[in-house]
Amino acid sequence: MSLTEEERNAITKYRIEKAIQTLEDAKQIAVIKRWSSAINRLYYSIYYAATALLISNGHISRTHAGMMSLMNQFYVTTGVLTKEEGKLIKRLFDLRQESDYDDFVDVDEEDVKHYMPQVEALVEKLIGLTNDKR
Repeated sequence: MSLTEEERNAITKYRIEKAIQTLEDAKQIAVIKRWSSAINRLYYSIYYAATALLISNGHISRTHAGMMSLMNQFYVTTGVLTKEEGKLIKRLFDLRQESDYDDFVDVDEEDVKHYMPQVEALVEKLIGLTNDKR
């Protein structure tokens, strides 16, 4: 699917707004101690920011695995993102998957407190890398 520059810009802006809102949701959910839900929202804040970056540069992914693959191809292996940032994306995806779909898997407060500042920094970095003209 090919997008016009106007469509790419609109989707990029929308995804950035969604990333910011979802990160705020994660913080609010953590206040009420719903750790698995907070991890879910942390992952999705990265997902929306990453897909905003990809779309802003003409790369479209329809799956989470595709997003991770494109992020590695265009940003981690090229050094734009660190290997640790690439691993963070994968780790949050895995945690989200496990806590959403596996039985007896619980995320705890320590997990959320550990990942929250890392996710905040990565989302900010991904947004900064977009070609968004906000």
